[in-house]
This record gives sequence, structure tokens and C-alpha cells, in this order.
Amino acid sequence: MEAHVKTIGSSGQISFGKQHAGRTVTVEEVEDGVWLVRTARVIPDNELWLHEPAAKKSLDRAVEWAERNPPAASDLNKLEKRLKRTRR
Repeated sequence: MEAHVKTIGSSGQISFGKQHAGRTVTVEEVEDGVWLVRTARVIPDNELWLHEPAAKKSLDRAVEWAERNPPAASDLNKLEKRLKRTRR
């Protein structure tokens, strides 16, 4: 691992270089004057449910089904007749 000396600017910022521009990081203060900086990915709150075991299992089943059942053209006339039969 290569060590670099950086200076924290007057606004409290430090640069890790353009190659890391736009990346999201977590910063943990391990102890006074010691920080652990790690790249991270953030999951929006409204998508957290997708990472729960039950949702993952359901999504995996849906993907497997879709892989076994490729899309096909629909016969709209047949579909309309079927819908009319179920309404009765």
C-alpha cells in the first residue's frame, strides 16, 4: 500500500484525486486524528425492501420464470374473448 501526504485545506476538504471524483465514501473516525475512508454505494430508503430475503427470493423466482418464458406476441382477439368470458 502506497502512502501519500495530503493537507486538509482551510475549508476542511482533502482531495483524493480526479480518478475518484464523484465517488461516494464513508468516513469513520476510528480514534482522534485517525480516519478510515472507504468507497460505498448508497441504497435509497424506498429500495431497501428489495434487499430483504423474502423480496430477493421473490425477485429471483420472477427472473427464473422470465428466462424460461421468453416474450411472445399476443393475440389481442383471443385475449379480448377470454376477458369477455371471465366477466360473465
